Amino acid sequence: MIESLLVANRGEIACRVFRTCRELGVATVAVFSDADAGALHVREADTAVRLPGAAPADTYLRGDLIVQAALAAGADAVHPGYGFLSENAEFARAVLDAGLVWIGPPPEAIEAMASKTRAKKLMGAAGVPLLAPVDPATAGAADLPLLLKAAAGGGGRGMRVVRELRFLAAEMTEATAEARSAFGDGEVFAEPYVEHGRHVEVQILADAHGTVWALGTRDCSLQRRHQKVIEESPAPGLPDESRAALRDAAVAVARVVGYRGAGTVEFLIDADGRPYFLEMNTRLQVEHPVTEEVFGLDLVALQLSVAEGAALPARPPAAHGHAVEARLYAEDPARDWAPQTGTLHTLEVPAGRQDHRAGPRLRVDTGYTGGDTIGVHYDPMLAKVIAWAPTRAEAIRRLRSALLRARLHGPVTNRELLVRSLSHPDFLSGRADTGFYERHLGALTAPAPGERFAAIAAAIADAASRSRRASVPARLGGWRNMASAAHSKTYGEHEVRYRLTRDGFDVEADGVRVIGAAAGNAAGTAAAPGRIGLDIDGVVRHFEVTVHGGEVYVDSAAGSYRLVARPRFTDPRRRTEPGSLLAPMPGTVVRIADGLAEGVAVTAGQPLFWLEAMKMEHRVTAPASGTLTALHAVLGRQVDVGTLLAVVTGTTAVTGTAAVTGTAAVTGTAAVTDAAVVTDAQEEPQP
Repeated sequence: MIESLLVANRGEIACRVFRTCRELGVATVAVFSDADAGALHVREADTAVRLPGAAPADTYLRGDLIVQAALAAGADAVHPGYGFLSENAEFARAVLDAGLVWIGPPPEAIEAMASKTRAKKLMGAAGVPLLAPVDPATAGAADLPLLLKAAAGGGGRGMRVVRELRFLAAEMTEATAEARSAFGDGEVFAEPYVEHGRHVEVQILADAHGTVWALGTRDCSLQRRHQKVIEESPAPGLPDESRAALRDAAVAVARVVGYRGAGTVEFLIDADGRPYFLEMNTRLQVEHPVTEEVFGLDLVALQLSVAEGAALPARPPAAHGHAVEARLYAEDPARDWAPQTGTLHTLEVPAGRQDHRAGPRLRVDTGYTGGDTIGVHYDPMLAKVIAWAPTRAEAIRRLRSALLRARLHGPVTNRELLVRSLSHPDFLSGRADTGFYERHLGALTAPAPGERFAAIAAAIADAASRSRRASVPARLGGWRNMASAAHSKTYGEHEVRYRLTRDGFDVEADGVRVIGAAAGNAAGTAAAPGRIGLDIDGVVRHFEVTVHGGEVYVDSAAGSYRLVARPRFTDPRRRTEPGSLLAPMPGTVVRIADGLAEGVAVTAGQPLFWLEAMKMEHRVTAPASGTLTALHAVLGRQVDVGTLLAVVTGTTAVTGTAAVTGTAAVTGTAAVTDAAVVTDAQEEPQP
């Protein structure tokens, strides 16, 4: 029996495993880097062991230190979570060699599936359907588009979509370099890129006595940079015969490699409904909660039970209802998914019922609480929000409502994107595929229409708060039987002009004087700090206004907004010379273009630097053609938002923005992020 368990991971998955351990009466041990010293998973563990350093390579990827930590803390077993060392066969062996219980499959099974190329050969011999590999050296136009993939990769790293042959060689070079940097293995292979394909997977669980469960299907088609964003179970719209074929194939895969424990077999389904084996993840998946909700199981508890040698029942329980999960990330989808850092002031999601028999259930798995700091070293996922209900439509509605009403104060998140995705006709009809965000991202990240009213609420709350902070004599002495002089407050592009009268506030918005509830107008009806009511076209809407430093957060039933007040006067000291290329995000300079030096000519769109932030590599390109007149980037150096990387004296006008593309960006089109290059007399950008 396992009495004490170390989780060789951090954040949400460590907290998730600890929750089950507490229910089972198993003591818990956390490991933590210096950057995670105050993290939630450390606070929740019974015992914690420091791994000196901050970078993953020095901490969570050091199997030797983790085994030492387990022995020092008196743990019986090690659970790897997901990511980091969870699919490392040598780490599994080291755990077993130390006399500890490994909560995972045999090292031989991990090894068999560790390389995607070897796994595909093994599965092909077993009769599992595969996509035919393509030799990049002989690829022709008929083979396009191609997907380049790191053989040892995962999480979208080392992946590229190539649509034109002229880009193939360069993309192979970049994919190889990233794969070697991320996984220590530069092997990259190519296969056909399936347009409009669906990503469907099967959760399996196997014991040491020959029983293999196939726990339904999950659809994970909504992805950005080949990383999943929204998942659900069961996969919608699949015929019964397709579900049976996927389950049978997944069980066959598990038996071929002598699998034990929890794992996932992933498939790609093309537009004609044909399935192809992608890979097997020899660990617990991020999206495992949707399977738990549908089957009423605790997969972590079952992992521990199987590791202790227990036998599974001959058949799994029956599935009931539908579950949908959304991954809440600290990132800005409108700026090419740029990761965000800073203080998470508030993370509150409305609670739901916890018992299926009582109706729909809402679950939040997270590794953060209000007041925690989101750093640059790790994945930017804040939480997973999961809704279960008897039907798919009910589960989607429950999840959408919870996200809409959540209070998220801190760095920019993808919350609005999630809400809009869950409302999109393609998703609601079950027709979404892996190209969903490629087609719809612009519409899904368009400015929220209610932001103008949020700015009005923020301005009124600010004025009301300042009025109440004034002394009583000042308020009485300042009273007049007429409207006051006009005041203004600007949030982003929204200037709000208002006057304080004896009846409250008169507001001018977008140049239109607003009084009462005339058509097209808005008037403040409950001017009090923190809670503001606006009469908009005869409908009163309520806004909760919260201020953290220079940021204002406005929450309402129709949406939430993060606003920054524009200063009345700019600081003349905050100037940057024309053509300056500034870091668009915090991260580490992991690559500098070959031959890049002062005096070298560069062309618009040419990759200059690669920043690694939150487990992703981001390419920073030249904003214009010209000469590199200054080079400040240093390999391996940590940079903050706005750090000067280089100066390009352009032969064409510098536009004021720099291109930053993600590791899985479609070749040939560079995404553009805000305020990374500064032109003459322009303010230094805000983080």
